[in-house]
Amino acid sequence: MHTRTLGAALLGAASLALAALPAGAQSGDSHAADGLWLSADQGAIIEFKECSDSPGALCGQIVWDKDAGTSDDACGVRIAKLKKWDGQAWREGWVHDPRSKKNYKGVLRAQGERLNLRAYIGTEILGETEEMTRTAARPNMCPQTVGQGGKA
Repeated sequence: MHTRTLGAALLGAASLALAALPAGAQSGDSHAADGLWLSADQGAIIEFKECSDSPGALCGQIVWDKDAGTSDDACGVRIAKLKKWDGQAWREGWVHDPRSKKNYKGVLRAQGERLNLRAYIGTEILGETEEMTRTAARPNMCPQTVGQGGKA
């Protein structure tokens, strides 16, 4: 498939998906991402809330990590700081991969019990998305995250 055709197909599919959303779901709530989210591999819980060091921005910090206490421990690491809510997604900031220790541009969209965090270099369409699930579970939280801003 040619690049132009692929781009048109992706754009068409995105338009259809957006049109299929119920009224009101297309213009979301900037606080829909607030709360605790279980990573796709169920290895971490990330808390998203307003950044303590940047009012009006959204930050995500690991508050539980299955690898706590090991050399792979990511407890307390800030994995996202997104500065602008555009009515549908949080943008203009960064997403951090604590395993590779790399930063990327990021976009975050939350709706209901699902949160999609997209990390990319260059253009959003070339990125990767991790889908997280809202959780109320509060296992033993990372001790260094209690009342602190985290490691990153």
